[in-house]
Amino acid sequence: MILSTSRRAGLLLLLILLAPSAWSAHRVISLAPHTTELAYAAGMGTVLVAASAWSDYPPQAKKLEQVASWQGINLERILALKPDLILAWRGGNPQRQLDQLAAFGIPILYIDPLTVEDIAKSLDSLAAYSPHPEQAHQAARDIRQRAADLKKRYAANPPIRVFMQFGNQPLFTAGKRTLQSQILNLCNARNIFDDSPVPWPQVSREQVLIRKPQAIVTAGDDGRIPLVKAFWQPQLTVPVIALNEDWFNRSGPRIMLAAEQLCRTLAARDRPGGDNTAAVKISGVH
Repeated sequence: MILSTSRRAGLLLLLILLAPSAWSAHRVISLAPHTTELAYAAGMGTVLVAASAWSDYPPQAKKLEQVASWQGINLERILALKPDLILAWRGGNPQRQLDQLAAFGIPILYIDPLTVEDIAKSLDSLAAYSPHPEQAHQAARDIRQRAADLKKRYAANPPIRVFMQFGNQPLFTAGKRTLQSQILNLCNARNIFDDSPVPWPQVSREQVLIRKPQAIVTAGDDGRIPLVKAFWQPQLTVPVIALNEDWFNRSGPRIMLAAEQLCRTLAARDRPGGDNTAAVKISGVH
């Protein structure tokens, strides 16, 4: 059967739309846990050949060879794996070693999200390299929609002053220009240190007490809660909310799991019968 020119053109267009991206990467290395999570969310799991230490989600990421850690990057091994794309993190990967990899002509995509929208944009950017670009775009749309839903749902709730605690000695918190502070805003909560000129300020006990937080948010399991409560008693007895550390600290899609559960817990705080002094443990699928 001979196809007409218009039918041949239509068939060719259909094949292009259904086929993986012609420019998709085939051997990808991820140099941070959050870039590994983003790569899988973008449909790139089948083309990942190596990752960084602590790249443990989704579970299949644990099977990847590790070529980077807090100590640095294994340049020789990365070159031997012959990647055609490297996913890097300016905030955690040594720039000198990244420059050396770039000198070999290996494309490097830097992924340093500071907002929920940045995470969505990162997924859209990964679509250009993914064998499943629509999966990447869908993941981006999903994050944007979930963030918009939270902001709308909790906009009318009374604002709550929150202290985000990371460590005890020294005592660190998150400033306004962090992803964690933006997550608070989605819940109509207010970071008591959103006026900090630096993203991760070290603060004193007195500075926290003066600002009178109504709740404390920390990252970790339920073992963190009694430690945080003991640290502040007797001067401060407010709810302590422990969020899954990987959800809350990584700039990946699972930040929305932390946001949704944080919003629910903060909203429940002021309901009749709510406990304003007991600690609250957030749990869920890991």
